[in-house]
Amino acid sequence: MAWGRSQNLSTFILLGFPGPRGLQTWLFLLFLVAYVLTVAGNLAIISLVGAHRRLQTPMYFFLCNLSFLEIWFTTACVPKALATFASHSGAISLAGCAAQMYFVFSLGCTEYFLLAAMAYDRYLAICLPLRYGSTMTPGLSARLALGSWLCGFSAITVPAALIARLSFCRSHVINHFFCDIAPWIVLSCSDTRGVELAAFGIAFCVILGSCFVTLLSYAYIAATIIRIPSARGRHRAFSTCSSHLTVVLIWYGSTIFLHVRTSVESSLDLTKAVTVLNTVVTPVLNPFIYTLRNKDVREALRRSVQRK
Repeated sequence: MAWGRSQNLSTFILLGFPGPRGLQTWLFLLFLVAYVLTVAGNLAIISLVGAHRRLQTPMYFFLCNLSFLEIWFTTACVPKALATFASHSGAISLAGCAAQMYFVFSLGCTEYFLLAAMAYDRYLAICLPLRYGSTMTPGLSARLALGSWLCGFSAITVPAALIARLSFCRSHVINHFFCDIAPWIVLSCSDTRGVELAAFGIAFCVILGSCFVTLLSYAYIAATIIRIPSARGRHRAFSTCSSHLTVVLIWYGSTIFLHVRTSVESSLDLTKAVTVLNTVVTPVLNPFIYTLRNKDVREALRRSVQRK
């Protein structure tokens, strides 16, 4: 950021959600409960898959990657938000703000690619069941997961590099509960059009690319399920991908609004509110979606409880 050209703005203040002390207390409790449930729920899924041989398949390998990602995604922003609610200061260093921004958006991009890989896995399992075992090998699963992580952490490097060239000389108050790109760069006294365009382009390409793979996979899945003659067979086929489809709809619904927009200076308060959905609510819902809607996970959980 020409970090040295930041004109004494070495520390920023995260505004969070301004309001009376009672509101801050309720928000602290809400975020804390959501964070604890997110970490505990996703760790439980990883433990279940590791402890039950029946769950050690490509689908659950991807689910473990998603659970691991969700833990770190929410950890990248929620603990700092809790500190802001508790201390009412929200101070964060320039380097800390940059690191938080990078990890939040890298993990967010990774989730897009990982959800697309999971959609492809479900396509192979439902549309090409006889070839599934020979196609979706452990090696391919590992490469798809690794590729998702690498692409996710590479995608944000261009906007991050452009932000690193900005100078900050305006207010040091960031209108958010974490260092989001939009409310951060509006504080810059440099020309931010390049950053806005790069961020929009990366978001558009990541979302469009992963969405294309996901929609195409589910188009083939839907066509295959419709051709299954028995209602029981159709229900069984759909049940294997219903959890993933639910997560996809929740994730895409919130993040498309957040990232595919051309101006960062409009509706920052609305953006902040919607961000709570995909940084706090969605990560805590995913473990429940996969356990309540997945027969194999429910059975593994039941056996684990009975052993105790």
